[in-house]
Amino acid sequence: SAVNRFTPHPFLSPQNLNAMQAALNIIQWISDKLKYIGAACLAGMTFLTCADVLGRYLGHPIFGSVEIVGFMSILSVGLALPYTHQEKGHIGVEIITQRLSKRTQLIIDVITGIVALAIFSLVTWRMFIYAQTIKDSGEVSMNLEFPEYVIIYALSFCFLIFTATLAREIFQNYLKFKTD
Repeated sequence: SAVNRFTPHPFLSPQNLNAMQAALNIIQWISDKLKYIGAACLAGMTFLTCADVLGRYLGHPIFGSVEIVGFMSILSVGLALPYTHQEKGHIGVEIITQRLSKRTQLIIDVITGIVALAIFSLVTWRMFIYAQTIKDSGEVSMNLEFPEYVIIYALSFCFLIFTATLAREIFQNYLKFKTD
């Protein structure tokens, strides 16, 4: 394993690498749980929309269904983000990079990972602040009067896990780069 073969710096001692691996395993565990909750939100959106359409046809629509579906759609995207990134399920332009050497591809992956980490760290931080601002203002949804800050906090937590997933990928690519 890369943990046992590579100790170029005191910070990357075997003990520290093992502690980092434990933290990365926790992030992985959380990411796995988030994807299931996201799938449940997606299924819930489907069932609620179908029930609402049927209810409208019968003259009894479900009150607040549009808000609930909106909240679940936001959550399903945020909850799936760490897993989608980990599985490389996002859109990538590889027509040029696939022709480069593996080492150059790793360098590009580390650089783009660092840029993404910086951007999403900022987004995550600002989203937590925004959630607190909305909480302080007492803003609620129009029909159900559901406190919107709850959804924003949940989404910012998803972004936090996504940011940790980015950091994990950078760390793993760095280790690959150093051991190759």
